[in-house]
Amino acid sequence: MIELAEIERARDVIAGVAVRTPLVRLDVDAEAEIYLKLETLQPVNSFKIRGAGNAVLQASDHDLRDGVLTASAGNMAQGVALAARLRGVPATIVVPEHAPEAKLAAIARYGGKVIKVPYDEWWQVLVDGRYAGVGGMFVHPVDDPRVMAGNGTIGLELLDQLPDFDAVVVPYGGGGLLTGIASAVKQRRPEVKVYAVEPATAAPVTATLAAGGVPTEVEYVPSFVDGSGSRALIPSVWEHVSGLLDGAFAIPIDETAAAVRLIAERVRVIAEGAGALATAAAISGRVDGARKIVCIVSGGNIDFAVLSRILNGEDV
Repeated sequence: MIELAEIERARDVIAGVAVRTPLVRLDVDAEAEIYLKLETLQPVNSFKIRGAGNAVLQASDHDLRDGVLTASAGNMAQGVALAARLRGVPATIVVPEHAPEAKLAAIARYGGKVIKVPYDEWWQVLVDGRYAGVGGMFVHPVDDPRVMAGNGTIGLELLDQLPDFDAVVVPYGGGGLLTGIASAVKQRRPEVKVYAVEPATAAPVTATLAAGGVPTEVEYVPSFVDGSGSRALIPSVWEHVSGLLDGAFAIPIDETAAAVRLIAERVRVIAEGAGALATAAAISGRVDGARKIVCIVSGGNIDFAVLSRILNGEDV
């Protein structure tokens, strides 16, 4: 768990970089009230600016003497690139070769240098915290207390915006977003249930809980839901998550696409695949017993060609 004082400190650090995003009620026929936390409206169109900003803006000039390095499918890359630009240092981003063009273009727009590698090699960069031949302070997109503290500022905002919610559903990629939000929420309101949500094509949290908490690897099948899901858990992050988590859901790709359409129709907001996962879980009735459910719409960086197919009801 991340200490509340560190999350409150992060709120001050990123105040001039990240914005306080709105929480809106979703107009949908469901037993529970469903609310959407629209992190799509951040400067980089995802929550990642919170953690990246906290890590890079707190770093010393000495730490940043060779710039910054991260491994990301796109959203963290944009956050790191923007934060690095604010500090006046270069950013190098290692991305999996299936990363969407919309995210790669945004990285370039913020001045980041992109290195494409196969998925397994990219995953190893996450595990090792380095990439051969490239210097710079490594900002882990997940396993960094400063990143998780930055993510936790979402939880502080939720507590102010909707004091009586009883469940929050969080998309799970590596676990840093859930750790941050759950740390803030459960230190203030421990009775709130926190759920992880993953694409069914890459759902190690769901598999691990089904195995009685024993970390379980799964087959990873790439999909348009590129910002969530993985082959395996990050052990050091799972140590945090396992004490904060109340359950997990694995959402089929077609349900996720339907949630993208629903958010666009009802809220007029573009959500990427990962950003629609929590809404898909909530509207399906999977979140048992909750009266007021908060869904984290984590980002909106989706290729327009993919979005067009989804909005037209085509397969993706």
